[in-house]
Amino acid sequence: MLDRTVAPPVQPLARVTLPAVAVQSLASGARLHVLANDAQPVVRLQVVIRAGKIAESRPGLASLTARMLLEGTTTRTARQIADEVAFYGASLECDAGFDRATLTLYCLTRHLPALLPLVIDVLTNPAFPVAELEQLKTRTIQNVRVERQKTSFLASERFNERLFGARTPYGRPFDSEAYQALTADEARAFHQEFYAFSNAEVFLCGDVAAEQAAVAAAFSKGGSAAQPIFHAALVTNAAEEAVGAVTHRVPVPGSLQASVRMGRDWPSPTHAEAHRLKLLVNVLGGYFGSRLMRNIREEKGLTYGIYASVAPREYGTSLIIGTDVKGESADLAVSEIKKELRRLREELIPAEELATVKNYLLGKFANELSTVFEQCDKYKNTVFFGLPADHYTTFVQQTEAADAKALRDLAGEYLAPESMQIVIAGPVGE
Repeated sequence: MLDRTVAPPVQPLARVTLPAVAVQSLASGARLHVLANDAQPVVRLQVVIRAGKIAESRPGLASLTARMLLEGTTTRTARQIADEVAFYGASLECDAGFDRATLTLYCLTRHLPALLPLVIDVLTNPAFPVAELEQLKTRTIQNVRVERQKTSFLASERFNERLFGARTPYGRPFDSEAYQALTADEARAFHQEFYAFSNAEVFLCGDVAAEQAAVAAAFSKGGSAAQPIFHAALVTNAAEEAVGAVTHRVPVPGSLQASVRMGRDWPSPTHAEAHRLKLLVNVLGGYFGSRLMRNIREEKGLTYGIYASVAPREYGTSLIIGTDVKGESADLAVSEIKKELRRLREELIPAEELATVKNYLLGKFANELSTVFEQCDKYKNTVFFGLPADHYTTFVQQTEAADAKALRDLAGEYLAPESMQIVIAGPVGE
């Protein structure tokens, strides 16, 4: 009879490698990356272009341009685009992040030939209709106005501003007046400069064998454009702007809740210690049984949840510790976070705890490779961050081999409480 009081044995994770990826350089200057898997008759097509915030000359221009791509082309209205996508039961989205803009299509494989011309039309022939542009700006400004009523949004916004600098693409807060002033001509010029296929990485994954040639042909058209100008140099100087590591408070009158954000600049994914640092962050606050959760949720009862995570970007990676607590508990939460940071710097992690976190981290990693789309996401990291081909194999090996002393040494170098930027948004001074 099965004894349910005894946990099943944990099996070590076998060595992992990502599926083979076929990379094709196209006549336009784009690169096509293909991960074929015919387990399901579905496909994902992603066109990733270096047209994020690092590229914009005016605040909000990258996001506005990306979102306007679905608001009409020279041959289709926004309604026609939406109806065509819905007719085939597909999904088509476009948005811009800090480093890149991404257009993503999900569809059944048999519908890709019919939808591919739509994708090319959206990318190459946006009309930027003035009425839709004004509506989009109004919706965006209203959404941000609503978000800024939340302490969590205010804390995160101010944290990025303090960490990276208010004049950098990574730290610049949303400016409603600047966004409202953007014009269709500016969006059109931004698109012309940055949305050339020569500035694109195209990722095709799923049941794609029969459609690879058609996709390659579609993205081969159009000559290479001149090298666009990026404004990412501003990010590299962010440390010179960042305010000293003292608690910064964002008053939110009438709020019963306070949001805490703590963190600092962090080594990039290419750093020699990146894998062990990932393990260390998970010990601190990367899973439900982490030290921050045990202390601040389970023992102190200050929050429903608290996390520590790493946010990698091309020109600046950061460690972020975040939680939402009662307004009067914010300072206590910060004090307890600092306490856990000091413990990791001063004490060895017990063997049982370290084994638990390793098993969690490796099991989570294995689960994140369960579909071809997730495998493609891992592969994209190697492309965008310039990671070696054996990056994920090395991750497994170094995670398994990490010892408590090495992690304490890393904590001593990177987790000093005085190195952290601290933001509290809430009912300060009421």
